[in-house]
Amino acid sequence: MWALGGSLIGLMLAAAPIGIALAGATILVVLSDPMLGPNALFRAFFQFLNSYTLMAIPFFIYAGFLMERTGLIAKLFNFADSLIGWLPGGFAYATLLAAVMFGAISGSSTAMAAAMGIIAYPEMIRRGYPVWMSAGIIACGGGIAILIPPSITLILYGIITEESIVSLFFAGFTPGLMLAISDAIIIVGISLFIKLPAGKFELKKVGAATWDAWPALLMPVCVLGGLYGGVFTPTEAGAAAAGYALLFGLLSGRGKFLKELLPTTQRTINLTAIVYFLLGCVGVFQFLLANKGWPQDIAAWTAAQGFTQMEFLAVLLIVMLFLSMWLTGVAILVLTVPIFFPVALTLGVDPIHLGILAAIAIEMGGVIPPVGLNLFAVSGTTGVPVTKVMKGAIPFLITDGIVLLLMLFFPVLCLWLPDLLIESHFK
Repeated sequence: MWALGGSLIGLMLAAAPIGIALAGATILVVLSDPMLGPNALFRAFFQFLNSYTLMAIPFFIYAGFLMERTGLIAKLFNFADSLIGWLPGGFAYATLLAAVMFGAISGSSTAMAAAMGIIAYPEMIRRGYPVWMSAGIIACGGGIAILIPPSITLILYGIITEESIVSLFFAGFTPGLMLAISDAIIIVGISLFIKLPAGKFELKKVGAATWDAWPALLMPVCVLGGLYGGVFTPTEAGAAAAGYALLFGLLSGRGKFLKELLPTTQRTINLTAIVYFLLGCVGVFQFLLANKGWPQDIAAWTAAQGFTQMEFLAVLLIVMLFLSMWLTGVAILVLTVPIFFPVALTLGVDPIHLGILAAIAIEMGGVIPPVGLNLFAVSGTTGVPVTKVMKGAIPFLITDGIVLLLMLFFPVLCLWLPDLLIESHFK
């Protein structure tokens, strides 16, 4: 175990990508053990990727990129602006609402932050919003996408732990909504404090924006309605989302869209390849852990120390928040879940509750320096220094921490909806 841990830390300190570090450390241990054969690593790599559910990830990634290219995100944004943009700080609410709606389809926090940085930031500055506030809202608004179903983070957690992805989706709904509401409260407070001007409500503008946005509004109704109604599996929902965005692009953009289709597909393939490589390396890592029985040893040691569920979860969240300062969310997930999940089961922790806590901690990591991908995504698309983006993100980070504590001490907040739906399904 110490050889694996030392090799893993050494490779990470050498700036090796997390997938290379996981696979490299595992290979070093396997080569030093005459009882293990290198061929088993290749089988473990590809066997872990042989999952029907895993196909949902490229579909949802493709849907998100297509929505960006076809202008569906901009239509959602304009619709939200027409509804609430006239309130004090209303354009910030519209940005947040558009982030939540798009997050419900793409599930990508960083993609959302980058897209809204291009679409919303220039308009927020034109309307008199401070630079730090504008950048902070966009950075944190995109983080809600991690919990609003369908979430790629929850899909990955479900695949690694073999838990119900649909139950995870339902469990993520309430905390995702709480994050959105808490962010809106912060926007209200800042808007009143700096005395942002109120606009004028125009019913005609709402009607025009609604008519223009109906294809974008129909998409989540069809995709998420089919998912929640039991018509689609998560993979089929992803295919439906991608197919819908593709059909809209072909009908509305035609020749222009066809020219953009190849670059969009290439972006999807590149990101999917990265995710799949990471997951394959997780399969190799899990193979070694299972072969050596180390998770069981750690679980036995934890039980011998007399840790309660709450103590274990508190320590785990502190570790994950610390790791989020240096690693990306996906990297944290694939590195820690194979180790802590068996321990959590030994202590009787609900696996769905554990997944939601992990997702919120990872969401917070998106705006915690020095790595915080959302900070750099917004900084890169807007030109705002990372320090100013962080200044605007701090109030939202605090409320995210409050939501995390509520989920920790009151598991029913995330478990009531999946329990209710499962109970009604089997009646």
